[in-house]
Amino acid sequence: MSEVVLRDLVGMDEFLKAEELQWIVWGKDDTADPADLMMVIQHEGGLVAGAFEGEELIGYVFGFPTRTPSIQHSHRLAVSPKARGRGLAITLKHYQRQWCLERGITLIRWTFDPLRHLNANLNVGRLGVTVSTYFPDYYGAMKGINSGLASDRILAEWAVPGQEMAKRNGDTAVMVRIPEDIDRLLATDKKAAEAERLRVRHELTHHFENGYSITGYDPSLCAYLLTPSLG
Repeated sequence: MSEVVLRDLVGMDEFLKAEELQWIVWGKDDTADPADLMMVIQHEGGLVAGAFEGEELIGYVFGFPTRTPSIQHSHRLAVSPKARGRGLAITLKHYQRQWCLERGITLIRWTFDPLRHLNANLNVGRLGVTVSTYFPDYYGAMKGINSGLASDRILAEWAVPGQEMAKRNGDTAVMVRIPEDIDRLLATDKKAAEAERLRVRHELTHHFENGYSITGYDPSLCAYLLTPSLG
């Protein structure tokens, strides 16, 4: 196994590899971000960085500027199935964090499906993002691995210089559980999966409207931990 090198993508061949990796991860029916669009966004101040093992692209992260110069939106992060379990997702996010620090960007935002345990544990449990915004059926009907359920998303906010620890201290006020494996539930009992989508949507939206934020995640319980927002 050769050394994994992280760096910005260079040249159309590498952007095409990132486009292909999207189909591998999300399925051929998914609408991939085109290679030429990613290249242009990178030229205009966005980030498209990859994890390379030799000449092979085994992971990448794609972020772009927002209307606020100090905020980057992180649109995609993918790791090849054969390279999972090696901590590449965390490594790519920290590459992105350092890239943003060097350019005066102080906040990275991205959306993720609140029902996906692995993403919840990565984003909240390990990276330490906070969440206080819920988007019901954000993308409308989707294809690929995301088909079959309303495309609800929650908005992760990752303070680049480091989260204010006060947000993560104190007693946990509220717990919202999610399925351990939503894909398996969807394959075996679609009505139950749909019911879980609506339950989690209702509970998180209710707590967000009442001034709570997600500030932790308990992987043993598959549960978001919410505390009153500061300010």
